Amino acid sequence: MTDTPSFRSDVTVELVKHSASDTDVLWAARVSTAGEKSLEEISKDPERSKGLINFLMRDRHGSPFEHNSMTFFISAPIFVFREFHRHRVGWSYNEESGRYRELRPVFYVPGKDRKLAQRGRPGKYEFVDGTPEQHELVGKVLEDSYRQSYAAYQEMLRAGVAREVARAALPVGLFSSMYATCNARSLMHFLGLRTRHEQAAVPSFPQREIEMIGERMEEEWARLMPLTHAAFNANGRVAP
Repeated sequence: MTDTPSFRSDVTVELVKHSASDTDVLWAARVSTAGEKSLEEISKDPERSKGLINFLMRDRHGSPFEHNSMTFFISAPIFVFREFHRHRVGWSYNEESGRYRELRPVFYVPGKDRKLAQRGRPGKYEFVDGTPEQHELVGKVLEDSYRQSYAAYQEMLRAGVAREVARAALPVGLFSSMYATCNARSLMHFLGLRTRHEQAAVPSFPQREIEMIGERMEEEWARLMPLTHAAFNANGRVAP
């Protein structure tokens, strides 16, 4: 099978299933003092519920935030997944395999809003907008490189070389896809490191491409667990 390479500058984040709500946190927390009670009874006082979640977040009582689950389908460049998989505690992953299927030629090229130039010394640098010439160069060089590498991959496949060997010719700018499952506590750890935010007590400097994923995941999580998300922000975006 031969496909024409395509290029994109975005990522895909889709919440495919979940069992996650603020009442999950309340239920888990109150069992230690109130024993087993119905969710309706536990959540009948909204202000008390908000206060309890904020207390848990503030004083870093983390385990009640683990009794929930969210599964995302994510499509992004391989170099992003290599960073993503550094997050191991509270995460489960299943990624598409280049051993068992022929990989499609979809590649990452930074968009016009991607800052391209690094300025400053290591440990104290910033990224700034690239010039039009730099953007043109990046697009041309990457697209030419991607076409060449995918042609080499296809040449080996046509010659009968195993997929698991031929894939070595492909670059980290190739798009991959995976299912990623987490709970609110593990997601907060991820967001604390992989997003920039004005309310963060500890500044972070993520690569923009993984931050794009974090922002989309956070949007879904905030909709599912608004009290927990608000407490996370109010307490410096530090995971409990």
